[in-house]
Amino acid sequence: MRRSVLAGMGLPLILLASGCTSVPLTEGGTLTSYNQLSPAKGKFTKSRSFVDAQGLTAVRTVSILPTTFSTNAASRIKADQDRSLVTNALDRAVCVALSDKYQLVPAGQPADLTVRAVVTDIVPTNKAIAGVSTAVSLGSSLALPVGIPRLPAGLGGLAVEAEAIDSAGMQRAAVVWSKGANSITNNARVSEVGDAYSLAANFGKYFSRMLMTGKEPKGLDLSLPSGQRMQSALGGKPKYAACDTFGRSPGLAGIIADKVGAPPQWTDKQPKAAGQ
Repeated sequence: MRRSVLAGMGLPLILLASGCTSVPLTEGGTLTSYNQLSPAKGKFTKSRSFVDAQGLTAVRTVSILPTTFSTNAASRIKADQDRSLVTNALDRAVCVALSDKYQLVPAGQPADLTVRAVVTDIVPTNKAIAGVSTAVSLGSSLALPVGIPRLPAGLGGLAVEAEAIDSAGMQRAAVVWSKGANSITNNARVSEVGDAYSLAANFGKYFSRMLMTGKEPKGLDLSLPSGQRMQSALGGKPKYAACDTFGRSPGLAGIIADKVGAPPQWTDKQPKAAGQ
């Protein structure tokens, strides 16, 4: 019995290790400084980070510059719309999470802290394999108690670097981060940016957690989400209007689309232009 239990616990880990994209940490040359970053850490999620906890104590207002793609990363994804889905998902995750502690102001307005990020590398999701994975998983879930995991092939990945600069131009936090999708926790979506889209939100939560706690995140965040985060997750109005710049979460429609493998652009619409 004990051996059976241990085998059952080990199987997901084996599948996770065998069905995971490895994305190297990629410096894009956009950070103010790389000198204070820690040595590389992590196996599935890799990072080099720096955070000045003392320097963040006086922060009250935060501005977020829209995330951009490096030339190398942009060349891997053909459609502008797909790249925008990734950057908006990242910025929206940062903005909504930081709203728990700080006042978010529009980009260009004076703020105690300015956040900026760049996608330095991206591994496109193989749409054909993602489609087959979705069909197999959905089909098996109708016949079996538990659906078959995603096929461990054609997985996407993402690499990002970001920093937070205070009003005097001092770097108060920075990170170089990368993560590949895996066949257990990342649902297959029929889009070149299907995996990068979900990983962008992962990074946004990771970096915002670093800024709010003043330390490098370790392990899962088991705290309950605040009311404003729940409202935003369901597609509601964000706490601060500045977050509307990055569009609203697709809410329940997005959750369903994720489960059935639909492209994120089906439910995550482009944010409205200012004044609309």
